[in-house]
Amino acid sequence: MRVLILEDDPWIADLLKQIVLSLRPGARVDCQVRVADAISAWQREPAQLVIADWNLPDGSGTLLLQAVRSQDRDVALVMITARADRSSVLEVRALGINAFISKPFQVPKVLDCLRNLLPEDDEPRVAAANDEDFLHHLGALPDEEIDLPLRDELCQQLRDAAATPGTLEQLGEHWQQDPAVQARLIAAANSSLYNSSGQPCVSLPDAVRRLGAATALNLIQGLALRPVASLQDADLRTLGQNLLQTQLDLLNRVGVLAKACQLDPTPLHSAALLQRMGELAVLQQAQIWRNLGLPLSEEQLQQALRQYSGELANRLKADWRLPIGLRELIGACYGLAPGTARREPILMRLASVELQSADSQEVQRLRRLAGLS
Repeated sequence: MRVLILEDDPWIADLLKQIVLSLRPGARVDCQVRVADAISAWQREPAQLVIADWNLPDGSGTLLLQAVRSQDRDVALVMITARADRSSVLEVRALGINAFISKPFQVPKVLDCLRNLLPEDDEPRVAAANDEDFLHHLGALPDEEIDLPLRDELCQQLRDAAATPGTLEQLGEHWQQDPAVQARLIAAANSSLYNSSGQPCVSLPDAVRRLGAATALNLIQGLALRPVASLQDADLRTLGQNLLQTQLDLLNRVGVLAKACQLDPTPLHSAALLQRMGELAVLQQAQIWRNLGLPLSEEQLQQALRQYSGELANRLKADWRLPIGLRELIGACYGLAPGTARREPILMRLASVELQSADSQEVQRLRRLAGLS
Protein backbone atom coordinates (compact mmCIF):
# COMPACT_ATOMS: atom_id res chain seq x y z
CA MET A 1 0.00 0.00 0.00
CA ARG A 2 1.20 3.49 -0.89
CA VAL A 3 0.29 6.83 0.73
CA LEU A 4 1.15 10.20 -0.82
CA ILE A 5 1.51 13.24 1.47
CA LEU A 6 1.83 16.82 0.20
CA GLU A 7 2.94 19.11 3.06
CA ASP A 8 5.60 21.83 3.02
CA ASP A 9 6.26 21.67 6.78
CA PRO A 10 8.74 18.76 7.12
CA TRP A 11 7.91 18.29 10.81
CA ILE A 12 4.18 18.00 10.17
CA ALA A 13 4.85 15.76 7.16
CA ASP A 14 6.95 13.44 9.32
CA LEU A 15 4.22 13.43 11.98
CA LEU A 16 1.59 12.44 9.40
CA LYS A 17 3.95 9.72 8.15
CA GLN A 18 4.34 8.34 11.67
CA ILE A 19 0.55 8.36 12.13
CA VAL A 20 0.09 6.38 8.91
CA LEU A 21 2.82 3.88 9.81
CA SER A 22 1.42 3.40 13.31
CA LEU A 23 -1.86 2.29 11.70
CA ARG A 24 -0.42 0.44 8.69
CA PRO A 25 3.20 -0.60 9.37
CA GLY A 26 3.64 -2.05 5.88
CA ALA A 27 2.70 1.14 4.05
CA ARG A 28 5.10 3.02 1.78
CA VAL A 29 4.77 6.73 2.52
CA ASP A 30 5.95 9.31 0.00
CA CYS A 31 6.23 12.88 1.36
CA GLN A 32 6.43 15.77 -1.12
CA VAL A 33 6.75 19.51 -0.43
CA ARG A 34 5.85 20.96 -3.86
CA VAL A 35 2.59 20.59 -5.78
CA ALA A 36 4.31 19.82 -9.08
CA ASP A 37 6.50 17.14 -7.50
CA ALA A 38 3.48 15.54 -5.81
CA ILE A 39 1.58 15.41 -9.11
CA SER A 40 4.61 13.82 -10.79
CA ALA A 41 4.87 11.28 -7.95
CA TRP A 42 1.19 10.37 -8.39
CA GLN A 43 1.61 9.97 -12.15
CA ARG A 44 4.63 7.70 -11.66
CA GLU A 45 2.80 5.50 -9.17
CA PRO A 46 -0.75 6.06 -7.88
CA ALA A 47 -1.44 5.80 -4.15
CA GLN A 48 -4.34 4.37 -2.16
CA LEU A 49 -4.57 7.48 0.06
CA VAL A 50 -3.60 11.08 -0.72
CA ILE A 51 -3.18 13.71 2.01
CA ALA A 52 -2.65 17.30 0.88
CA ASP A 53 -2.24 20.65 2.58
CA TRP A 54 -4.42 23.33 0.97
CA ASN A 55 -2.06 26.31 0.97
CA LEU A 56 1.49 25.69 -0.23
CA PRO A 57 4.25 28.09 -1.34
CA ASP A 58 4.00 27.01 -5.00
CA GLY A 59 0.22 26.68 -5.28
CA SER A 60 -2.85 25.01 -3.89
CA GLY A 61 -2.98 21.38 -2.80
CA THR A 62 -6.31 21.17 -4.62
CA LEU A 63 -4.30 20.95 -7.87
CA LEU A 64 -2.96 17.59 -6.73
CA LEU A 65 -6.41 16.38 -5.72
CA GLN A 66 -7.83 17.49 -9.08
CA ALA A 67 -5.10 15.54 -10.89
CA VAL A 68 -5.89 12.47 -8.79
CA ARG A 69 -9.65 12.71 -9.35
CA SER A 70 -9.17 13.08 -13.10
CA GLN A 71 -7.76 9.53 -13.10
CA ASP A 72 -9.35 7.83 -10.07
CA ARG A 73 -12.75 8.51 -8.54
CA ASP A 74 -12.33 6.01 -5.71
CA VAL A 75 -9.00 6.80 -4.03
CA ALA A 76 -9.44 8.38 -0.58
CA LEU A 77 -8.53 12.08 -0.39
CA VAL A 78 -7.76 14.06 2.77
CA MET A 79 -7.38 17.86 2.83
CA ILE A 80 -5.42 19.58 5.60
CA THR A 81 -6.39 23.18 6.02
CA ALA A 82 -6.93 26.10 8.34
CA ARG A 83 -9.92 26.98 6.13
CA ALA A 84 -12.82 25.13 7.74
CA ASP A 85 -15.57 27.56 6.66
CA ARG A 86 -18.57 26.35 4.66
CA SER A 87 -17.67 28.29 1.50
CA SER A 88 -14.21 26.68 1.34
CA VAL A 89 -15.71 23.20 1.72
CA LEU A 90 -18.24 23.92 -1.03
CA GLU A 91 -15.41 25.21 -3.24
CA VAL A 92 -13.87 21.73 -3.45
CA ARG A 93 -17.05 19.70 -3.10
CA ALA A 94 -16.79 18.36 -6.65
CA LEU A 95 -13.50 16.64 -5.77
CA GLY A 96 -15.25 14.24 -3.42
CA ILE A 97 -12.83 14.82 -0.57
CA ASN A 98 -13.31 12.13 2.07
CA ALA A 99 -12.12 14.10 5.10
CA PHE A 100 -10.96 17.53 6.18
CA ILE A 101 -8.33 17.91 8.91
CA SER A 102 -8.35 21.38 10.44
CA LYS A 103 -5.09 23.02 11.52
CA PRO A 104 -3.85 22.96 14.19
CA PHE A 105 -4.98 19.35 14.33
CA GLN A 106 -5.00 16.92 17.24
CA VAL A 107 -3.18 13.62 16.77
CA PRO A 108 -5.94 11.39 18.27
CA LYS A 109 -8.50 12.86 15.86
CA VAL A 110 -6.19 12.33 12.89
CA LEU A 111 -5.62 8.74 13.99
CA ASP A 112 -9.38 8.12 14.05
CA CYS A 113 -9.84 9.79 10.68
CA LEU A 114 -7.12 7.87 8.87
CA ARG A 115 -7.95 4.56 10.56
CA ASN A 116 -11.29 4.60 8.75
CA LEU A 117 -9.85 5.64 5.38
CA LEU A 118 -6.72 3.53 5.07
CA PRO A 119 -7.21 0.26 3.18
CA GLU A 120 -6.11 -2.97 4.76
CA ASP A 121 -2.35 -3.27 4.97
CA ASP A 122 -0.13 -5.75 3.22
CA GLU A 123 2.01 -7.95 5.40
CA PRO A 124 4.62 -5.73 7.12
CA ARG A 125 8.01 -5.93 5.52
CA VAL A 126 10.57 -7.78 7.61
CA ALA A 127 14.25 -7.09 7.18
CA ALA A 128 16.18 -10.20 6.26
CA ALA A 129 19.08 -11.13 8.48
CA ASN A 130 22.42 -10.94 6.75
CA ASP A 131 26.10 -11.13 7.51
CA GLU A 132 26.35 -7.40 8.22
CA ASP A 133 27.15 -6.72 11.87
CA PHE A 134 25.83 -3.90 14.04
CA LEU A 135 28.93 -1.71 13.66
CA HIS A 136 28.68 -1.79 9.88
CA HIS A 137 24.98 -0.96 10.21
CA LEU A 138 25.76 2.17 12.25
CA GLY A 139 28.42 3.26 9.78
CA ALA A 140 25.99 3.03 6.84
CA LEU A 141 23.01 4.56 8.66
CA PRO A 142 21.29 7.43 6.72
CA ASP A 143 20.94 10.70 8.64
CA GLU A 144 17.13 10.57 8.55
CA GLU A 145 17.11 7.25 10.42
CA ILE A 146 19.16 8.51 13.39
CA ASP A 147 16.91 9.39 16.33
CA LEU A 148 16.60 9.32 20.11
CA PRO A 149 14.38 7.10 22.27
CA LEU A 150 11.71 8.54 24.54
CA ARG A 151 11.83 7.98 28.27
CA ASP A 152 9.81 4.83 28.86
CA GLU A 153 7.35 6.44 31.29
CA LEU A 154 6.67 9.33 28.91
CA CYS A 155 6.24 7.00 25.95
CA GLN A 156 3.70 4.92 27.89
CA GLN A 157 1.89 8.04 29.03
CA LEU A 158 1.62 9.30 25.46
CA ARG A 159 0.35 5.97 24.17
CA ASP A 160 -2.22 5.72 26.95
CA ALA A 161 -3.48 9.18 25.99
CA ALA A 162 -3.46 8.53 22.24
CA ALA A 163 -7.22 8.02 22.10
CA THR A 164 -8.12 11.44 23.53
CA PRO A 165 -6.92 14.97 22.78
CA GLY A 166 -4.82 16.49 25.55
CA THR A 167 -2.57 19.39 26.47
CA LEU A 168 1.05 19.86 27.43
CA GLU A 169 -0.05 20.50 31.01
CA GLN A 170 -1.64 17.06 31.19
CA LEU A 171 1.74 15.48 30.40
CA GLY A 172 3.14 16.81 33.67
CA GLU A 173 6.89 17.41 33.79
CA HIS A 174 8.15 14.24 32.10
CA TRP A 175 8.29 15.81 28.64
CA GLN A 176 10.38 18.75 29.86
CA GLN A 177 13.19 16.40 30.95
CA ASP A 178 13.21 14.12 27.92
CA PRO A 179 16.19 14.41 25.53
CA ALA A 180 14.17 13.27 22.49
CA VAL A 181 11.54 15.94 23.15
CA GLN A 182 14.18 18.64 23.67
CA ALA A 183 15.88 17.75 20.40
CA ARG A 184 12.70 17.48 18.33
CA LEU A 185 11.13 20.75 19.50
CA ILE A 186 14.33 22.82 19.38
CA ALA A 187 15.17 21.49 15.91
CA ALA A 188 11.66 22.28 14.64
CA ALA A 189 11.72 25.76 16.20
CA ASN A 190 14.96 26.53 14.34
CA SER A 191 13.57 25.53 10.94
CA SER A 192 12.72 28.31 8.50
CA LEU A 193 8.96 27.77 8.86
CA TYR A 194 8.99 28.61 12.57
CA ASN A 195 12.00 30.92 12.82
CA SER A 196 10.92 34.05 10.96
CA SER A 197 13.14 36.26 13.13
CA GLY A 198 16.33 34.40 12.27
CA GLN A 199 17.25 34.29 15.96
CA PRO A 200 18.51 30.87 17.11
CA CYS A 201 16.34 28.87 19.50
CA VAL A 202 18.47 27.27 22.24
CA SER A 203 15.94 26.31 24.91
CA LEU A 204 12.74 24.32 25.32
CA PRO A 205 10.57 27.23 26.59
CA ASP A 206 11.55 29.31 23.55
CA ALA A 207 10.82 26.36 21.24
CA VAL A 208 7.31 25.94 22.65
CA ARG A 209 6.64 29.67 22.28
CA ARG A 210 7.65 29.60 18.62
CA LEU A 211 5.84 26.41 17.72
CA GLY A 212 2.72 27.00 19.79
CA ALA A 213 1.47 24.53 22.38
CA ALA A 214 -0.71 22.62 19.90
CA THR A 215 2.09 21.98 17.40
CA ALA A 216 4.55 21.14 20.19
CA LEU A 217 2.14 18.56 21.61
CA ASN A 218 1.59 17.04 18.16
CA LEU A 219 5.33 16.63 17.60
CA ILE A 220 5.75 15.04 21.03
CA GLN A 221 2.89 12.62 20.37
CA GLY A 222 4.42 11.76 17.02
CA LEU A 223 7.57 10.55 18.79
CA ALA A 224 5.50 7.92 20.61
CA LEU A 225 4.02 6.64 17.33
CA ARG A 226 7.37 5.45 15.98
CA PRO A 227 7.67 1.64 15.68
CA VAL A 228 10.54 1.72 18.19
CA ALA A 229 9.80 4.73 20.38
CA SER A 230 11.49 3.64 23.62
CA LEU A 231 13.97 1.07 24.88
CA GLN A 232 12.25 -2.22 25.70
CA ASP A 233 15.11 -4.65 26.40
CA ALA A 234 16.12 -4.65 30.07
CA ASP A 235 19.82 -4.06 29.46
CA LEU A 236 19.21 -1.25 26.97
CA ARG A 237 16.63 0.35 29.27
CA THR A 238 19.08 0.25 32.18
CA LEU A 239 21.81 1.87 30.10
CA GLY A 240 19.35 4.53 28.94
CA GLN A 241 18.20 5.24 32.49
CA ASN A 242 21.80 5.58 33.65
CA LEU A 243 22.54 8.04 30.84
CA LEU A 244 19.43 10.03 31.67
CA GLN A 245 20.38 10.21 35.35
CA THR A 246 23.78 11.56 34.33
CA GLN A 247 22.06 14.20 32.22
CA LEU A 248 19.65 15.15 35.01
CA ASP A 249 22.52 15.44 37.50
CA LEU A 250 24.27 17.78 35.09
CA LEU A 251 21.05 19.74 34.54
CA ASN A 252 20.57 20.25 38.27
CA ARG A 253 24.18 21.21 38.91
CA VAL A 254 24.42 23.69 36.06
CA GLY A 255 21.12 25.20 37.22
CA VAL A 256 22.63 25.89 40.65
CA LEU A 257 25.72 27.46 39.09
CA ALA A 258 23.64 29.60 36.71
CA LYS A 259 21.59 30.91 39.63
CA ALA A 260 24.77 31.81 41.51
CA CYS A 261 25.97 33.74 38.44
CA GLN A 262 22.52 35.25 37.77
CA LEU A 263 22.37 33.72 34.30
CA ASP A 264 19.40 32.28 32.41
CA PRO A 265 19.63 28.51 33.04
CA THR A 266 17.28 27.34 30.26
CA PRO A 267 19.87 27.03 27.44
CA LEU A 268 22.19 25.23 29.86
CA HIS A 269 19.38 22.82 30.79
CA SER A 270 18.84 21.98 27.12
CA ALA A 271 22.56 21.40 26.58
CA ALA A 272 22.68 19.11 29.63
CA LEU A 273 19.83 16.97 28.31
CA LEU A 274 21.42 16.71 24.85
CA GLN A 275 24.93 16.01 26.13
CA ARG A 276 24.64 12.22 25.66
CA MET A 277 22.54 12.20 22.50
CA GLY A 278 25.09 10.08 20.64
CA GLU A 279 24.94 7.26 23.19
CA LEU A 280 21.14 7.40 23.21
CA ALA A 281 21.07 7.21 19.40
CA VAL A 282 23.24 4.07 19.52
CA LEU A 283 20.89 2.49 22.06
CA GLN A 284 17.90 3.34 19.87
CA GLN A 285 19.53 1.59 16.92
CA ALA A 286 20.41 -1.37 19.14
CA GLN A 287 16.74 -1.80 20.04
CA ILE A 288 15.71 -1.60 16.37
CA TRP A 289 18.41 -4.13 15.48
CA ARG A 290 17.26 -6.61 18.11
CA ASN A 291 13.60 -6.14 17.16
CA LEU A 292 14.54 -7.42 13.71
CA GLY A 293 15.79 -10.61 15.36
CA LEU A 294 19.45 -9.83 14.70
CA PRO A 295 22.10 -10.76 17.29
CA LEU A 296 23.85 -8.11 19.38
CA SER A 297 26.14 -9.07 22.24
CA GLU A 298 27.09 -6.91 25.21
CA GLU A 299 30.64 -6.66 23.85
CA GLN A 300 29.38 -5.46 20.44
CA LEU A 301 27.10 -2.93 22.10
CA GLN A 302 29.88 -1.46 24.23
CA GLN A 303 32.17 -1.27 21.21
CA ALA A 304 29.42 0.52 19.27
CA LEU A 305 28.97 3.02 22.09
CA ARG A 306 32.70 3.75 22.14
CA GLN A 307 33.11 3.94 18.39
CA TYR A 308 29.93 5.62 17.14
CA SER A 309 28.46 7.80 19.91
CA GLY A 310 30.48 10.86 18.91
CA GLU A 311 29.83 10.41 15.20
CA LEU A 312 26.06 9.99 15.61
CA ALA A 313 25.91 13.00 17.94
CA ASN A 314 27.67 15.18 15.37
CA ARG A 315 25.42 13.95 12.57
CA LEU A 316 22.32 14.69 14.64
CA LYS A 317 23.52 18.22 15.42
CA ALA A 318 24.09 18.86 11.72
CA ASP A 319 20.89 17.20 10.49
CA TRP A 320 18.76 19.04 13.06
CA ARG A 321 20.68 22.29 12.41
CA LEU A 322 21.15 22.88 16.11
CA PRO A 323 22.41 26.45 16.69
CA ILE A 324 26.13 27.01 17.11
CA GLY A 325 25.56 28.42 20.60
CA LEU A 326 23.83 25.25 21.75
CA ARG A 327 26.51 23.06 20.17
CA GLU A 328 29.14 25.09 22.00
CA LEU A 329 27.40 24.47 25.33
CA ILE A 330 27.17 20.74 24.66
CA GLY A 331 30.81 20.58 23.55
CA ALA A 332 31.91 22.45 26.69
CA CYS A 333 30.91 19.41 28.75
CA TYR A 334 33.92 17.64 27.24
CA GLY A 335 36.34 20.57 27.06
CA LEU A 336 36.56 24.32 26.54
CA ALA A 337 37.77 25.82 23.30
CA PRO A 338 40.99 27.83 23.75
CA GLY A 339 40.31 31.42 24.75
CA THR A 340 36.71 30.82 25.85
CA ALA A 341 35.57 33.78 27.95
CA ARG A 342 31.77 33.40 27.91
CA ARG A 343 30.49 32.27 31.28
CA GLU A 344 27.79 29.91 29.93
CA PRO A 345 30.20 27.35 28.40
CA ILE A 346 32.52 27.80 31.39
CA LEU A 347 29.64 26.85 33.69
CA MET A 348 28.81 23.80 31.54
CA ARG A 349 32.41 22.62 31.81
CA LEU A 350 32.53 23.43 35.53
CA ALA A 351 29.37 21.46 36.24
CA SER A 352 30.68 18.47 34.27
CA VAL A 353 34.03 18.47 36.09
CA GLU A 354 32.45 18.98 39.53
CA LEU A 355 30.31 15.88 39.05
CA GLN A 356 33.47 13.89 38.38
CA SER A 357 36.01 15.36 40.78
CA ALA A 358 34.92 18.17 43.10
CA ASP A 359 38.43 18.85 44.48
CA SER A 360 40.39 18.96 41.24
CA GLN A 361 42.61 21.87 40.23
CA GLU A 362 40.49 22.33 37.10
CA VAL A 363 37.44 23.00 39.27
CA GLN A 364 39.26 25.82 41.06
CA ARG A 365 40.45 27.31 37.79
CA LEU A 366 36.97 27.15 36.25
CA ARG A 367 35.38 28.70 39.33
CA ARG A 368 37.76 31.62 39.02
CA LEU A 369 36.93 32.03 35.33
CA ALA A 370 33.22 31.98 36.17
CA GLY A 371 33.68 34.57 38.92
CA LEU A 372 32.61 32.17 41.66
CA SER A 373 35.70 32.31 43.85
